[in-house]
Amino acid sequence: MTGVSLSTTIDDREARRAFGALQRLMADTTPIMAAIGTGLVRNVHDRFMDADDPDGNAWAPLNPGYAAIKRGPGILRASGMRGGLMGSITQKANRDSVEVGSNKIYAAVHQLGATIEAKNATHLRFEMAGGLVAVKSVTIPARPYLGIGPADERTINETLVDALDRAVQKGAGGPKRPMAP
Repeated sequence: MTGVSLSTTIDDREARRAFGALQRLMADTTPIMAAIGTGLVRNVHDRFMDADDPDGNAWAPLNPGYAAIKRGPGILRASGMRGGLMGSITQKANRDSVEVGSNKIYAAVHQLGATIEAKNATHLRFEMAGGLVAVKSVTIPARPYLGIGPADERTINETLVDALDRAVQKGAGGPKRPMAP
């Protein structure tokens, strides 16, 4: 993912214990990591819908001059869920990790914030509610959508504990339920 992705380690003792037990019970934990990734992508989509960061803090509001002419349903949602930044959120899983992020070139600007300056001209030119404007720079505030917040911790824990329960039941001759994707 060339745009932006996040890597973190889980400090939750229950999650680490469940994952360790899964590694002992399963030859390949990639499906479990993929299930975690699917849940985390869903959580990121929820953040786009709610316009908040992983900890539930509201994103910075739009510039009023831009908000007046903006197309689309909300902050960072010009194309809805299918296109644009929200639609580009994907996950990539392997045996012991999952990466969630976007390949959009502008993804990092919205996650981290940035000041954009004119590069090949004296001014940046774009339209706002009052018409065409020319400025030397524009500051875009950080609107973090990636990260591990309380909802993500729950997703990770619930997925690991459920997978461990299923693996133990399967190993004990219990009902054989398919693993979550």
